[in-house]
Amino acid sequence: MPHSSDVVLLSTTRLIRAPLRAQLIEDGFEVIGTDTWSMMRRHLRPGTKPRLVIVDLQDLPDADQVLRDLRLLMPPDRVLVLAAPASIAADQVERLGYVVLRRPIAIGDIVDAARALRARVLSGAAARR
Repeated sequence: MPHSSDVVLLSTTRLIRAPLRAQLIEDGFEVIGTDTWSMMRRHLRPGTKPRLVIVDLQDLPDADQVLRDLRLLMPPDRVLVLAAPASIAADQVERLGYVVLRRPIAIGDIVDAARALRARVLSGAAARR
């Protein structure tokens, strides 16, 4: 079976993606960072899906379509969405079933949310065994 990472991160902004990825790695996550939806989608194939996904809506082209498509590839409760003021409203994203963090938010808070989400996913997997 192909190896999958803990997290696939989508952020079009390198100044957000790079430090967030670095902090997640520092906290023990295996992270693949991407800057486009098409690149992220390659990492969401059956057998290689990550435990969780982080999507930054800031400056993300066609964000509403990305979130609709993502629901077909990942369970929404395993997706952490970073809301952006000029994008889709956070409450609308929550209605899609995603876990939403509202800006302004510190990188440490995002990592804490990812850690909690990973623990929930792992405990759910253990319960199914």
